[in-house]
Amino acid sequence: MKYLIVTEKPSAAKNFVKALGGQTGQFSGNDYRIVNLHGHMMGFKEPEEMVSEDKQTAYKSWTLNYLPWQLDEMNWQRTYLKQRQPRTGRLKSTKTELTELRQESKNKYDALVIATDTDPSGEGDLLAWEVIDAIHWQGRVLRANFVDEAPNSIRKAMENLTDVSDKWQHGAYLKGETRSRWDFASMQLTRIATTSAKKAGYKVVAREGRLKSVIVWKIFEQMQAIKDYVKKPYYEICFADESNHIYRRQVSKSTIPDWRYDDKVQAKQELQRYDTANVINEHHEKRQQAPDKLLDLAGLAAILAPRGFDSKEVLQTYQKMYEAQIVSYPRTDDKTVTPEQFFELLPKVDQIADVVGVDKQLLTHRQVRATHVKETGSHGANRPGIKVPVNLADLSKYGPSAAAIYEILAKNYLAMLAENYVYDHVTAQLAEYPAFKTAFNIPIALNYKLVYDAQKALQVDEEVTHTQNNQVGPQATPFIFEGANKKPPYPTTKWLMAFLEKHNVGTGATRVSTLSQMSQGSKAMMQEKKGRLTLTETGNVSAIMVHNTWIASPKITKRLFEIMNEVGEFKISMPDALNSLTQVVAHDMPIMVQNAQKLETILGKPKIKKTTSKTKKTEKVSGLFNNQTIQFSKTWSDHTFSDAEIQTLLSGGEVSFSSKTKRGKQYTATGKLAKQTFKGHSYYGFKLNPKS
Repeated sequence: MKYLIVTEKPSAAKNFVKALGGQTGQFSGNDYRIVNLHGHMMGFKEPEEMVSEDKQTAYKSWTLNYLPWQLDEMNWQRTYLKQRQPRTGRLKSTKTELTELRQESKNKYDALVIATDTDPSGEGDLLAWEVIDAIHWQGRVLRANFVDEAPNSIRKAMENLTDVSDKWQHGAYLKGETRSRWDFASMQLTRIATTSAKKAGYKVVAREGRLKSVIVWKIFEQMQAIKDYVKKPYYEICFADESNHIYRRQVSKSTIPDWRYDDKVQAKQELQRYDTANVINEHHEKRQQAPDKLLDLAGLAAILAPRGFDSKEVLQTYQKMYEAQIVSYPRTDDKTVTPEQFFELLPKVDQIADVVGVDKQLLTHRQVRATHVKETGSHGANRPGIKVPVNLADLSKYGPSAAAIYEILAKNYLAMLAENYVYDHVTAQLAEYPAFKTAFNIPIALNYKLVYDAQKALQVDEEVTHTQNNQVGPQATPFIFEGANKKPPYPTTKWLMAFLEKHNVGTGATRVSTLSQMSQGSKAMMQEKKGRLTLTETGNVSAIMVHNTWIASPKITKRLFEIMNEVGEFKISMPDALNSLTQVVAHDMPIMVQNAQKLETILGKPKIKKTTSKTKKTEKVSGLFNNQTIQFSKTWSDHTFSDAEIQTLLSGGEVSFSSKTKRGKQYTATGKLAKQTFKGHSYYGFKLNPKS
């Protein structure tokens, strides 16, 4: 067999070269050649370009009368992407690269091997199939599934290839494609929210989506709760013994008992009915607690945020460390590791402990824990990689947060190898008033908590803990306890991740990447500073627009994530999954229209952006171009086109004129009229010829 192995990016190709022994060669009796992509190479065309001509106006328009779309009318065709070159900053189409790959694929290969990331969302399979379709590959397609990019994992994957030649029977692809189409077509919600907000005077792009809307509404709701908070004291009778153990009556959180008073006078009246009481039924029970579960990427980001490392930084640095095999695969769904992964890392434990300053004498539980090690899983939970750094300082080359990422991941993993936390659970009650009880824990052996206490690190509320005296009684005295309704905590990354985890919305990696997207660029919906989340004007508008909508409901969003999984498991068809979006749009559109009318009441009058005298209105000219009436700018840079030049451009010809670079250097600009795209919007204008 002769294989064309397609990896996701240059760094992955290097790891495959290292594992197999060269860019070309022979492995396990088969010839191969390794090539690489640069992530996604294709993207969906504009909506109006994916429907018949008679429907183009409807799909291009932001008018609500044309919504919701009938998604079965779209052909879902893709086009080449334009990627910005890191060094030059210039945009470069993926067409050239894919044309070269297509030419290479004609060299009598027996099969194309998908060697992109085995991503739980199906992303790796999707971007591979986008390319397979773009180069018109008609041959056999095999899948190499690897848990990480270590040489052994890659070789094992290449020895256990799976035939996925029929993409419509390839579950991971179907899952990724469904998600991609759903998210693309969800721009309808952005159009509804943005159009409605603009009618109310708010000129922002209100981006709405599966996870974005849940996040932005939850933050807005929390800020409103803080704004509306009024402290309401309450009073109740409690008892305290000589060791200051508190004895109180128990009640469920949802119940307000009749012995909890708003008026202190009433509490004083009840206090008169009590005397000093004797403590009885003292009971001591020795208990154990297993180490905390392994952190996912969301938990890691939440812990790092207060240190000033935002989601984007953590994502970028973690990815670089993964490619260097310092840490495991980032976008995993797994909460545990497999026995094979456990035993692979076991010989490295002492070395890892030395790097992060953990006492190796604490790591005495080096056997499989059923709570942390299971047969099921693929990539395994986030953990240290098979390559152990010399020291934490050596990791700075990967990014500012690299040392902190490794220290937390390593300690969290090593805690699994320490013994259980052991404590004495003490309970007691009052003889004369048996409804009053106390309960507390006395540490006996901290064990894994001396390595790493993930539960404490993830706590949203910083609870003050006092060392308890294990002696109770012998008597307790009544007093009036004064409490108050709790003030809502300020929205933080840690708080948000805890909320999403509780409601099982998205994966850890998805939560972090979405938060990163929402806090970047000039149209950011929020700011993330040292873990504190603050909505921008765009974020506030976006939040108000989704009040009471399905797209902002954690329950609905959780179901949407489940639907994507069910498509990959062949439990539901792609059209049925996409129909859920049409239902969401139909339900949410009238609600958003109503919400827009509340914007000024909640946010105040929209800000009017000041225009300066330097602002120039660009004059447009009209004409027939390629049998279509279009408009384009009469000026380009510092040049105004003459009537003759305009006619030449409209006829498809080139024009040349003298111009200046941004640095003032004179040069001759040559180009012609072309359809172009800027920030997702198509337009016609002068396009400079690429430099030869």
